Amino acid sequence: MQTRLSFAARFALSLLCTAPVGAALGAQGWIIPRPCVSWTPMTERPGVTVPIRDCATNIARTRSDVHVELTDRVLHYEVEERFVNRGAGLGEADYIFPLPANAAFQDLKLSINGELVSGETMNAADARRIYENIVRTQRDPALVEWMGRGLVRARIFPLNPGEEKRVVIRFQSVAPREGDALRIDYFRAAGVSSSNVHDDGSRSFTLTYSPGAGLGNAYSPTHSLDVSDRGGRREVSVRGDARDVTLLVPVRRTDASSVGMLPYAPGGEDGFALFTVTPPAVSATESSPRDITLVLDVSGSMSGRKIEQARAAGVQLLSTLRPSDRFRLIDFSSDVHNFRDEFVSATAENVRAARRYLESLEADGGTNIEAALREALRPAVTNGRLPLVLFVTDGEPSVGERSPDRLTAIAVEANAHAATPRRIFTFGLGSDVNVSLLEQLALEGRGTSQFVRPDESVERMVGVVAHRLVDPVLTDVRVRVDGDVQLAKMLPTQPADVFADADLVLLARYSGHGSARVVVEGNRRGAPVRWTSTVDFPERDRSSPYVARLWATQRVGFLSAERHRNGASPELDDEIKSLGERYGIPTEFTSYLVTEPRFAANIGVMRGALNGAAGSPAAAAAPAPVQLRDLRFEAAKAAAEQRAVTTTVALDSMLARGSGGANGAAMRHVGSRAFALRDGVWTDVRYQPGMKKLIIKPFSRAYFDILDAIPELRNAFALGTRVAIAGKSQAIVLADDGATELSSQALAAIAKEW
Repeated sequence: MQTRLSFAARFALSLLCTAPVGAALGAQGWIIPRPCVSWTPMTERPGVTVPIRDCATNIARTRSDVHVELTDRVLHYEVEERFVNRGAGLGEADYIFPLPANAAFQDLKLSINGELVSGETMNAADARRIYENIVRTQRDPALVEWMGRGLVRARIFPLNPGEEKRVVIRFQSVAPREGDALRIDYFRAAGVSSSNVHDDGSRSFTLTYSPGAGLGNAYSPTHSLDVSDRGGRREVSVRGDARDVTLLVPVRRTDASSVGMLPYAPGGEDGFALFTVTPPAVSATESSPRDITLVLDVSGSMSGRKIEQARAAGVQLLSTLRPSDRFRLIDFSSDVHNFRDEFVSATAENVRAARRYLESLEADGGTNIEAALREALRPAVTNGRLPLVLFVTDGEPSVGERSPDRLTAIAVEANAHAATPRRIFTFGLGSDVNVSLLEQLALEGRGTSQFVRPDESVERMVGVVAHRLVDPVLTDVRVRVDGDVQLAKMLPTQPADVFADADLVLLARYSGHGSARVVVEGNRRGAPVRWTSTVDFPERDRSSPYVARLWATQRVGFLSAERHRNGASPELDDEIKSLGERYGIPTEFTSYLVTEPRFAANIGVMRGALNGAAGSPAAAAAPAPVQLRDLRFEAAKAAAEQRAVTTTVALDSMLARGSGGANGAAMRHVGSRAFALRDGVWTDVRYQPGMKKLIIKPFSRAYFDILDAIPELRNAFALGTRVAIAGKSQAIVLADDGATELSSQALAAIAKEW
């Protein structure tokens, strides 16, 4: 059953670099057994059903192997997973795989008769009908369908009792930069749980890359690593039981801005270009003052654990404020209330008063999102300050305006004439939220949307956003080319923002060829800024075909969003379908079907035979056992996590999983050391406030140099990006305003005294 396109399709155009809370993230798939279903064969009379399998399915994942190759800033993922049916009857299942944001699906292979067989892209309706027809013969097809950007579903199997199947999925995404490192993550999503699905197999994760070209030694804050060099390539394998994998590969940087371009020019048509805009290093003392508004839903549905989460989210936000910041707290149910009517400075006294206000919040009443949104956007934007709105809710609007489009229009209108548009970040608690509304608000506000389950920590998410949105290096960025080369269909759509410690990644088509000057223009605190770089646009270069697929994937997301917002049109539908078929991308109109060779040879015949059967029961997809609403929530959540988890360990560094709040008594033990979570910082219990401190910026050159000089710090640094470790005579502290470089003499002295 295909779902309506989620607005994650639009939001996915907001890359890591447009807001520094995204990450290209691989994700483990999960499986949902399909229920026992009876079909009406097309050759029988209506109403006569023939059951084709029983329901005693017991499916287990027995192995998951992930290989990632890093080439030219692009991550090439190959995920192979194995499943076995330990039940007594034949079973079919859905394989749900959350793709990284803006990842380009390449293919899916299924083991058939002991061999891995790939498939083809075709019309979605034809593919589904052919799939159902083959399943009735109890053969082995796989159907990959579009479920909104960030999630694909493969209907795979059936599995005979005791039978094992292999599924291999390949895709590409762009490696984000974080500080002085490229980041590679793999998120083993828990997915939608099921009582008869098990995950008891072994797991492996391997990264390969060329250690030259400015790339250093890989480091993991989550796992131990085995490293070997073969034939000029470095192979890095992870060891450890942590669920989520994070790898950091140091990359050489300069203090100047730069523009890199990876082309694909097939010849005979416009070329494709992947641009990477790297801003210059920015001093931590240059950060912009912020005006932060936190909006908390305190309606009746927020009672219990959720209102505790809301209070904790507020406390977490307050802990991230700097003296130059101003803030507002807004809580809403049927009505709207304020901590103060206007922005107040983040003084110690005001922060203490705000904490007391948060402690007094109670859940009651309806959900008036319209009134809360209008109040949050009411104050005029002050030049020279960065306006941020963080909006936390758990439900659908029930009071006031309820239309997502009209609510989004409120945000669009409020930002239309602002000198600095407000960045809007939304946080949805539980699957009762209006996913499309929160994604639309975030997209129009050039922010991000996050989705968390009631048993998870929204306060960590709020803390990540507030910590990372410190200062844009450049706002309202536009990229153009001077010369004989012309750019077209650039994605994400401009203007964009470039933040410190992140790159701006753009994809475009280009016409013309030769050397041309790329111009990057924007604003820095109200003053115009311009960077230029000379780039060669080849007439023919077929070495990087995946660039075309990456562009096509984002183009499909952009077109689908336009279709959702403005309605369908033959032109939009035709282009989406054409892109899906040409580049093998699952879309609203195209699916990817894997069949046995003997069926593949007769696909054309089967299409014709089934053309008249679209209205028959056989053409309808069997409903999944999980409600559609929940699947939409899980799809949005998976996509949001891929964008928003700047660092998995950074989340834990701001709030331990399961602790009651930002000031909870969470403890961690690393070797012989004990760390307590104090105001969002993992603090060595040996640490004394009066100790001499060396403050280092996470993932900077100094960060990796100090790890090489004092290897025992690796386990402590694995706690996150806000850590304080006590040595004999001084402490090493990780913080965003820390040093980015250390001299060799300073490193030697620190190591000697440590």
